[in-house]
Amino acid sequence: MIQMGAHVDQTDPITEARERGATLSQFFLGDPQGWKGPRVDYAGGAEQLRADAQEAGIQLWVHAPYVINVASMNNRIRIPSRKLLQQTVTAAAEIGAAGVIVHGGHVTADDDPAKGFDNWRKAIDGLDMACPILIENTAGGANAMARHLERIDQLWTTIASASDADQVGFCLDTCHAHAGGEELVGLVDRILAITGRIDLVHGNDSRDAFNSGADRHANLGQGQVDPEGFLEVVRTAKAPVVLETPGDAATHRSEIEYVLGNLA
Repeated sequence: MIQMGAHVDQTDPITEARERGATLSQFFLGDPQGWKGPRVDYAGGAEQLRADAQEAGIQLWVHAPYVINVASMNNRIRIPSRKLLQQTVTAAAEIGAAGVIVHGGHVTADDDPAKGFDNWRKAIDGLDMACPILIENTAGGANAMARHLERIDQLWTTIASASDADQVGFCLDTCHAHAGGEELVGLVDRILAITGRIDLVHGNDSRDAFNSGADRHANLGQGQVDPEGFLEVVRTAKAPVVLETPGDAATHRSEIEYVLGNLA
């Protein structure tokens, strides 16, 4: 059976998972919109969270702060991004997380995308990869590194020469793919042909139209994502699924039951 869970508060991700009938939890280790280093709010700290999650059979995933953009040509963004990503990877390893999800980032309209891809390679070369990182496709941005498949292809080709390239996975977000202009039907095969792997699925509906470029999540079945395409992604990716949809534990439990009940 596919492992499923939701993005939750980090204070007690084990209880959050249990309340949802889930086998995993994803969370931020700190402010998703800030540059301060990660913190662990769980009672007993990182070591206790690692032990308790292992005992409970709950898989942990860490989402890196949104401000990170290691592709940027701006030193004031790129250098702090590398530092914060390293801090996040180190902290995630300490709690026993399965991986750190980080957005692909972007360069400006005047920049050469090839330099952004190479900045990714340099960032990976410089990381102490105590925990795998997963690059996530993004919904918008004309010069995004991971919105369209051709850009993801260029990114993967460039980072292949990095020293720990095998520690870099892929996170497929269904809302981002829809809003970014990629049809969900057949998408898993198209991604696998590029990356060779899908390590995690962010299972989200979209409030906005196909190719809108807008990153606004909706509850499953209440947005504009093709329901059959969504289920095909989950079924064929054969990867853990994290819901990043609005609502409380009861809402997420209902969505998890809907997905698992429709995979046969």
